[in-house]
Formats: sequence, structure tokens, C-alpha cells
Amino acid sequence: MPTENSFSTPDILSVSQLNTAVSRLLERNFPLAWVSGEISNFTRAASGHWYFTLKDHSAQVRAVMFRGRAQYADFNPREGDKVEVRALVSLYAPRGDYQLNVEAIRRAGVGNLYEAFLRLKQKLTDEGLFDHQRKRPLPAFARTIGIVTSPQAAALRDILSTLARRAPHVEIILYPTPVQGEGSAEKIAAAIAIASARNECDVLLLCRGGGSIEDLWSFNNEAVARALVDCRIPVIAGVGHETDFTIADFVADLRAPTPTAAAELCTIPRAQWLSNLLQHAEDLSQALRRRLNQHAQTLDWHARRVQSPRQAIAHQKLRLATSHHRLLHATTTPLTTARLALDYLQRRLHQQLPDVLVQRSRLFEQTRRLGAVLNKETTAHTQRLRALQAQLGMLDPQRTLERGYAILRDEAGNIVRQPASINAPQRLRLDLAGGSAQIDVSAITMLKKQRSQ
Repeated sequence: MPTENSFSTPDILSVSQLNTAVSRLLERNFPLAWVSGEISNFTRAASGHWYFTLKDHSAQVRAVMFRGRAQYADFNPREGDKVEVRALVSLYAPRGDYQLNVEAIRRAGVGNLYEAFLRLKQKLTDEGLFDHQRKRPLPAFARTIGIVTSPQAAALRDILSTLARRAPHVEIILYPTPVQGEGSAEKIAAAIAIASARNECDVLLLCRGGGSIEDLWSFNNEAVARALVDCRIPVIAGVGHETDFTIADFVADLRAPTPTAAAELCTIPRAQWLSNLLQHAEDLSQALRRRLNQHAQTLDWHARRVQSPRQAIAHQKLRLATSHHRLLHATTTPLTTARLALDYLQRRLHQQLPDVLVQRSRLFEQTRRLGAVLNKETTAHTQRLRALQAQLGMLDPQRTLERGYAILRDEAGNIVRQPASINAPQRLRLDLAGGSAQIDVSAITMLKKQRSQ
């Protein structure tokens, strides 16, 4: 009979070991994934961690989002919010509860909206709608400011209070339009087009307060973007909070982090204008005083240099007499010197001139003798040339042809010298004194002496 100790005993796991093993198994087999559901039992602990339940119509799961991750969420979840979480499936070992460790959270549908936002942004980037070279500078002094927003928006009250405080002299024109809800994008684009067509503002503000991506979605519309591009007025976009970016922000000529900042960017406080004006007036007064002092000093300097007109005329007469005397001396002395030098050179020239009469007589004699020799040589060469021409004429082939002879050529133009080079029947050309003729040779008769050869 086997004893109790003869059987092998399996390993025994503690509850902690079991839960830890299950937790590792879940984390290995379920990587990070997006899970959608509705928030329930939301609790924000004093440590900053978020605890809540994520559920749908038929199931639920516990979830935790630690403070290091929760601080990057762009909204505060509330009961009943539909969300999408990026989470790791795990097990809370102390209680043995299956839960989700949330890494990121967003409102349900935000992923699809963000993808649509990226697609439209890339499309408009490729078309050059975001290029800085296309954007226009803001006017230095805006007299009229247009605002495209909802009359009920809190952002409008912030803008009006900011403008009233900074620049109460500026005229404000409101182009009312819904900034949220169905059809609001088309109405925003229409309001921008109306402001551009009227062209009654120096700068246009496109504003809306903060909100979720769904609330700001009207400003991610292509029609709004193209209306901003076509607008003839420089546009400042102040949509949402500082961390909110929309397509309108990229297309506008300038982006402001908030609607209040947009109002500040397009105006300079009246106090600053007045201060600058007073400073410029003071600078101008000082410059004018310096200029007057300089001119007064120059006037005193000239006054000290002014002489009596009679003294000035006497001085000029003395200078004129001196100049006249110097001019006479300068003109007569060189002329006398030049005349004496010319006389001296003429005498030397006459002394150096040769006797040209004898040389002319010798030249005439040499010319006569050279002409006689040239005539004699020319006559002799002419006679020799005529003799050579006569001999050449006797050897001219044309003369031979004129005596009744002919030249026989084949079709290639070669001279036929022997009957043996003729292949009857063959056409030959006969060159005569007055022209040429074509003949057909049908037979050849050769001399007997040539045949024996």
C-alpha cells in the first residue's frame, strides 16, 4: 500500500502570487488599446489620481488614471461623459480587481475629429494657405475694428471692455454670427465675406471663447479658411484658449492666444499714444531750439566778418589792378621771347638748307634714262609673249577640231583612244569644233596589225 508521502505534492501559490501572475499575464496579452464608454462614479483623490468606472449598455470596468497622466488631460471628466481612453489592462493585486490603467483620455469622437483636422490642415498646407509670405501686416493705427463673433458670446464682452479701456476712440463694427452648432461654419464664412465686401474696417477680429474640440469645430471648416484667405482686411484670430489651435488660427494673418489678447494686439493704448505724442513733441521742441541756436551762432559769425561796402570795393579795385598788371606782363614777355627764338631758328634753317637745283637736275637725268631702259625691256618682252602665244595657238585642241578632227568620249566622259575599249553596241559622245553629238556604235572594225597584236 502506498503511503501518503509517496505522492508528489504540486506547488501551492499564495493569493498575492496568483494575482501578480494574472496581472502580468493580462499586461502581456493585452497591449495599450483605445476603449470607449461612459464615465460613472468619478472620483478625484487628494493625491491627484482619478478613479472612475467605464461602462456601456451591458458591461462596466473599473479604471484609474494616475496624477502623472491626468495632469495632461485637456478637460475635466464628469459623470455621464462619453470618453475614449488609451489604457493597459491590469489587475489590482490587493483586491483582485480587474481594471484599466489609463494613459490618455479624450472625449468620444475626438479622435475622428482630430484626424479630420489633420487631413484638412495638410490639404491647406499643400495649397500654401499657411505660408507667411501670404499674410499681411497689421495697420499701425486702426481707426475701425470689425468683430466676427456671436452677440451673446462672453468673448465679445471681454473684447469690448479691453477696447474701451485701451482705445476708446476706435470705432467698432460687429458682424454677428453663431460660433457653435449646426450651420455655424457657413454663417461665419458669410460674415467674413460681408466684412470683406464692405471693406469698412482696418482690421478684423475673429473671436470665440474656449471650449471642447466639438465646440470649436466650426473654426476647423474649409469654407471659413477660404473666406479668411479671400478677405481683403487683415484678420486676427482669437479662438479658444492659449492651448487651442484651429484651422482659422493657421490661415489668419495673426493668431492671438485669447480673444482679449486679439483686442490688445490690434490696438495701442491711448495713454501710450499720448505719451509717445508728448515725447515726440518734446523732441521736436528741443531739435527746433538747437537749430535756432545754431543759426543764431552762424549769424553772429557772419556779422563779425561783414566789412564796409566802400572798403570791399577799394580792396577789389586793388586786386583788379594787380591782376591786370600781372596779365600784361604774362602776355608780352612770352611773346617777345618766342619771336626772338623764331628769328634764331629761321637763320639756322637757311644755313642748313642744301642746293636742290643740282639734285633736281641729276634726278631728271636718271628718270629719263630709266624710262628708256623700261621701254626697251617692255618691247622685248612683248615680242616674246606674242611668239609664245602663236606657238600655244598651234597646240590648241580647238584648232585641231576646227581642221575637221573630233574627240570620242564614252558615257563616263573618258576619251576613247583604242577600238578595243569600245563594247559594241555602246553609245558614245563625239566632241566637234562647234558642239557635240551622241552616236551609237553597233560594230567595230579593227586594223589587221592591231588584231595580230
